[in-house]
Amino acid sequence: MKEGDVFTEKFTVTEKIYNNFIDLFRDRNPMHVNEEFAKNKGFKEKVMHGNILNGFLSYFVGECLPEKNVIIHTQEIQYKNPVYLNDNLYFQAQITGFFESVKAIEFKYVFKNEELKVVAKGKLQIGSL
Repeated sequence: MKEGDVFTEKFTVTEKIYNNFIDLFRDRNPMHVNEEFAKNKGFKEKVMHGNILNGFLSYFVGECLPEKNVIIHTQEIQYKNPVYLNDNLYFQAQITGFFESVKAIEFKYVFKNEELKVVAKGKLQIGSL
């Protein structure tokens, strides 16, 4: 891996992912589970939990990178637009820095929906074990 390398993935927020998130973490905020409540707040339907995207980030680090001997040091995420059930999300991460002194690699990443609207973006730093 080298600075400037770009990685892409496609993720879908399926019913199974959504239900498993609720089962595991018990977050039943009405914005996430009540269609009418979400619509009354100006959304087209119930909004998916933002932290589902953190699961996709974990998958990216653990399964998509060529180096498997790594751990997440820091993770930053900014939510920009809602994600809805069955949305296809296009993920892109680019290596923006290497820090040899601490054996770390920094990425900037973005999630976009099918309309190519940014739904989330941030930075991720991983380190070698």
